[in-house]
Amino acid sequence: MFTIGDFARHGRVSVRMLRHYDALGLLRPTRVDPSTGYRHYSAAQLARLNRIIALKELGFSLQQVGAILDDKVDTEELRGMLRLRRAELAASVAAETARLAQVEARLRTIEEEGLMATDEVVLKTLPAVRVAELTTTAESYEPQHIGPAVGPLFQELCRRLEAAGIRGFGPGIAYYEPASEGGAEVRPGDSEIIVHAAMTVGPEVVTTADFTVVTLPEVEAATIVHRGAMQDLMPTIHSLVSWLDASEYVSTGFARELYLECPPDENEWVTELQEPVRKA
Repeated sequence: MFTIGDFARHGRVSVRMLRHYDALGLLRPTRVDPSTGYRHYSAAQLARLNRIIALKELGFSLQQVGAILDDKVDTEELRGMLRLRRAELAASVAAETARLAQVEARLRTIEEEGLMATDEVVLKTLPAVRVAELTTTAESYEPQHIGPAVGPLFQELCRRLEAAGIRGFGPGIAYYEPASEGGAEVRPGDSEIIVHAAMTVGPEVVTTADFTVVTLPEVEAATIVHRGAMQDLMPTIHSLVSWLDASEYVSTGFARELYLECPPDENEWVTELQEPVRKA
């Protein structure tokens, strides 16, 4: 039998916390001295204390912890619950990390306002190109929705092309369109976006059950090369927008993304943005 101080020390918690758990009925002392009111705990109670701490640190409220423990879940069930909660927290951390990266990218864009070079924009005619593609729908044109949609789509497309025995495809092209037509009132971020992940292929490749083959038409485009991760795209976009604002051209749709170099380190990627345009 341990005093509350000894039990707190062995359990790596405070005496105050043990008193709180007692008040809530989460961890009652094995014995309370009737004359002094001193609490005493047994070694076996460390197992329950460990469960309380683990559940609490994984984000469960103390009320939820009590409900879980009162259901008398066995060790395997508890392990499964903790693994699930750990996965949820890991996903939340990843989402917050991605959001932080987007905020940092926006801050860099703000810091570089007025320094955007527009002489890097090249106006050219893009020839028609034959591509195999897969499509999906993203919630919006915002980076946090586009990135998770287009990345897995390209991976799946490459897997299907290789499974079909097609070699030498590429480079990759991503292009976008609104999921619902709304004329001039439809702008990036207004509605769901259809995401196309495409790889250039030869004339011998045809549509199958695994992918669709289409020809992207010839188009006049204002183009600019972006070097770095796609999450750091905003300064490059600002240069393109500044060029459009000073030119006699207007945009006619969403920019294509032509992936020229895609090494494992995304900071070394080279991507050409191709904004379709026409004379105003």
